[in-house]
Amino acid sequence: MRHASTLDRRKFLAASAGGLAVAGLAPLAAPWAAAGGEAAPGRWTMRLSTSTVQFSSLAVEKACERIAALGFEAVDFWNAAFGCPHLDDIQKRLGAEGLKDLLAKHRLHLCGFSCYTVGYAKYAELLGKAGGGVAIRESRYGKVANLTAEMKALLEQLKPEVALAEKYDSYLAVENHEGALLSSRDSFKAFVDLNANRRLGIALAPYHLQAAGIAVDEIIAIAGQQLFFFYAWQHGDGLKQLPGIGPTNCTPWIAALAKAGYGRYVNPFMHGHPAPDPMSTALATSRDYLRKCCGQATAG
Repeated sequence: MRHASTLDRRKFLAASAGGLAVAGLAPLAAPWAAAGGEAAPGRWTMRLSTSTVQFSSLAVEKACERIAALGFEAVDFWNAAFGCPHLDDIQKRLGAEGLKDLLAKHRLHLCGFSCYTVGYAKYAELLGKAGGGVAIRESRYGKVANLTAEMKALLEQLKPEVALAEKYDSYLAVENHEGALLSSRDSFKAFVDLNANRRLGIALAPYHLQAAGIAVDEIIAIAGQQLFFFYAWQHGDGLKQLPGIGPTNCTPWIAALAKAGYGRYVNPFMHGHPAPDPMSTALATSRDYLRKCCGQATAG
């Protein structure tokens, strides 16, 4: 995921059906579950997470405190390659047990680890011991000459990481990006058709779809049960990347997620983060807006 200026630029606690949850919190639905996890019969439930990269200037404890106070259910931890010290600090200082204690203190689920640039292997054991979740990574960048052959090659390349996900009861999600192998309608179809591993799926970034003029709800439908992480992130500048602040009507996105039976987290997200207080205010606006969208999308 590359930032607009340098590297433009996540999941639901993807525990298996018998997987672990943070102590004291109800277990969540497994990836590829048929419908929306713990939703009441006949009604889809939206779960909200956000990423610690939004609060990179704070210690990981303070970032989690902010995220919990804003009413998010889960958290996605980022690494130092994006100027976010949290994931590496957890690995060096807290360890898996310390991370579980931190999450339990704030009644947060572990959504996932964002492993761009550094790679999943570095954090695989930590993620598994902390309860499992989704590790999010990029596909590959560069011109695509033969989509089918190159997608097959990517899936082959990912086999060692998928094996690690199996070993540590976690999941791997590949994010789409402009100028990458996973970016077009056809590439999403190829990924879904060629991928036969339940541990491997898609992290969907609408920001990059909108930049390419691709309908977000259409790609949600294509991804289906292989959708492991959803960035509530629109194409815009600054805070206008966030739902409820930028101009995009996100209700069709939420409706598409509900129709697909998405049982994982909706993760409001942006790059180019302001100071913690205005960031908190913006995320609160986004949170409330997404809840409104959900009410409209699931009414009746």
